[in-house]
Amino acid sequence: MKNILTTLLGLFLSLSIFAQVQPYYNSVNLTLTGIPLKNELATKITNTHTNLLTYNDVWTVLKQTDLDPTNSTKVLLIYGYNDTDGDVKTDRTRSKNDNGGNTGDWNREHTYAKSLANPSMTTSTPSAGTDAHHLRSSDVQRNGMRGSLKFAAGSGNSSTVGGNWYPGDEWKGDVARMMMYMYLRYPTQCLPNNVGAGASVGVDPSMIELFLTWNAADPVSQYEKNRNPILESQQGNRNPFIDNPYLATLIWGGDVAEDFWNMTAVDEYDFSSQFSIYPVPANNDEIHVYFKNTLQVDVVTLYDVSGKVIATQNKPTITNNELVFDNLNEGFYFLTLQVGQTVITKKVVVN
Repeated sequence: MKNILTTLLGLFLSLSIFAQVQPYYNSVNLTLTGIPLKNELATKITNTHTNLLTYNDVWTVLKQTDLDPTNSTKVLLIYGYNDTDGDVKTDRTRSKNDNGGNTGDWNREHTYAKSLANPSMTTSTPSAGTDAHHLRSSDVQRNGMRGSLKFAAGSGNSSTVGGNWYPGDEWKGDVARMMMYMYLRYPTQCLPNNVGAGASVGVDPSMIELFLTWNAADPVSQYEKNRNPILESQQGNRNPFIDNPYLATLIWGGDVAEDFWNMTAVDEYDFSSQFSIYPVPANNDEIHVYFKNTLQVDVVTLYDVSGKVIATQNKPTITNNELVFDNLNEGFYFLTLQVGQTVITKKVVVN
């Protein structure tokens, strides 16, 4: 929570827009939002995926991408959480050379389970089933425990939850960002709602709220950041949601994720002609949203800086071109409006 708060507050202190955008995205129109932005990113990661790995190649790649940032002789094991309890099934790390198919080995976990894809993934030829962006080192037995279960909400360590699978507090953000990548890269084969349990978002019935929640709640780790440049060198493409989790917020809305690129400044500029917030900063515990033109808003949601929903309205009734949110505590907020396939975000201060 502290990391999310620090990152979001940093939005208000940044002096440059897109100052830290990875050069890989230079050809992407980052002023877009909603489904148009999704399509741009999908085109980018597909066109730059120039080297399709074989399933055997993946062993070598994971020994580079999945290294423990604190010990380069070991790999991190997704879903793992304890190296000291004497149970190999719960191990969080293991020697990078202990790969195979036996008890005590690590193997290649398809975080997007092969059988949940439509059509099912194959590993016999380079394809979605050999895309290392969603393949992770995992204890053989724990991998078997997950099997092909769908991901679902939970808490604590990885476990089965009502016939589904919770990946664990440490790994849920990783899973969400991998599922988002797979959806963009394989848009008909790897739908999010086929691999996760939960309600769909209004702007895109194939995306589920669960992954947006996990993306915001579990910030990008150094381990994830280390994977992206290696996979770019091996496959040619990157996972955009590791480079900036806020891209998911701009596309699908939901809980506000970290913004590494200060994109909210661009949001305000692009849509300032459509609506405004007054007074600035807001006083008397109220936020007034004024619409300069007739605008058909599908969903309006107010979040605090931790990503908690303070208020939400579907198809809000706009009276005299105005919406009012009252009884608010002092602090920073994010106001998100969904208009058709576009998600608009503004930052708000209440004194």
